[in-house]
Amino acid sequence: MNFKTSLTFAKEMDNKDPLKDFRNQFIFPSFHKNKMRYFTGNSLGLQPVTTREVIGEELDDWGRFGVDGHFMSRRPWFSYHEELTSMAADIVGAKEIETVITHSLTTNIHLLMVSFYQPKGKRNKILCEKKAFPSDQYALQSQLKFHGYTKDQLIEVGPREGEHLIRHEDIISAIEENKEELALVFIGGVNYYTGQYFNLKEITEAGHKAGAFVGFDLAHAAGNVNLQLHKWKVDFAMWCSYKYLNSSPGGVSGLFVHEKHAENNSLPRFAGWWGHDKEQRFMMEDEFYPMKGAEGWQLSNAPVLGMAAHLASLKIFKEAGMFRIGEKRDLITAYLEFLLEEVNKRHQGFLEIITPKNPSERGSQLSILFKKDGKEMFNKLTESGVVADWREPNVIRIAPAPLYVSYEDCWFFADILNQHA
Repeated sequence: MNFKTSLTFAKEMDNKDPLKDFRNQFIFPSFHKNKMRYFTGNSLGLQPVTTREVIGEELDDWGRFGVDGHFMSRRPWFSYHEELTSMAADIVGAKEIETVITHSLTTNIHLLMVSFYQPKGKRNKILCEKKAFPSDQYALQSQLKFHGYTKDQLIEVGPREGEHLIRHEDIISAIEENKEELALVFIGGVNYYTGQYFNLKEITEAGHKAGAFVGFDLAHAAGNVNLQLHKWKVDFAMWCSYKYLNSSPGGVSGLFVHEKHAENNSLPRFAGWWGHDKEQRFMMEDEFYPMKGAEGWQLSNAPVLGMAAHLASLKIFKEAGMFRIGEKRDLITAYLEFLLEEVNKRHQGFLEIITPKNPSERGSQLSILFKKDGKEMFNKLTESGVVADWREPNVIRIAPAPLYVSYEDCWFFADILNQHA
């Protein structure tokens, strides 16, 4: 598309936007003196208008039924997670048997690594991307330590000297070079810092060819990029619900285990009664019989209020559809990139976009590296009502989340940069 820099063009794009009405389904922060432009859906998504109502229904049923709400409430708590499964599976390209909503993100990382990090002899190494999200790094390092290893067993693939992004061929080469010692490939689907979306399909194929399990942290990918976890034969994955999926601070997490592992009871796992065969659960037996598929990795009964918040958002995603979300994601991100490049031309290269230019290698995020005074620019944006995300040493991350960010928001962001560059 031939983009233009005028505000009139931005408004025309908003008028033609097939998802424009979804913006009205979210609550924008109102504490600022100026109208707020929200670009941090990659950190915490906006609250859907219906969230309070859906949580309120569960509170009403708790008050009305007490403990009997487990079976008598309008959405029985006993099977509450099942209300979410189909919609969540659609978002990540999975089958229902492969998907469950439960626990929190890092909890699910550890639970799944119990099953899929199985060091034996010299095959004991884990491969990940360098500068992964710190929680992932902590989880991997502690798992290695738990098994009696050190950071020497962690293979980190990073950008080449003078580059910001990790080359796909370097990941594949690292897998091949370590194929005799590799037990697990575990990578963040979209890198939190640069916004780089890795080629999960080919990484999975390379990891399996090397004899390793392959898993992904999709915290910055679920609800953002178009995933096909079942088709790609990914072994396992997990994601949070509070970023692009707009489901409350610290909300519940999604968990994926490929169908090929659905009935493999020989996989080691940490067991809890909500993962036990639900037909026998209340017999209170002392031997664990896991449910088939991803449900067998549950531990405790559903955190209903957190799941209610997730339900409110998933209904919006179901209505919008990931295909349409993906179409706008690519268009609005390209438009914002165009505006930033125009600012850069005008002000003689005072910024650099370190997110990949190829739409197939990114989602709804642009990471902007400022040549100088990035924090000052961040403060100017904040004073103007723009909610963005600062990352040391000199990067501002912005996410034009398709469901509620407008083209006018993008124009306003670039205009602030123009005024203060």
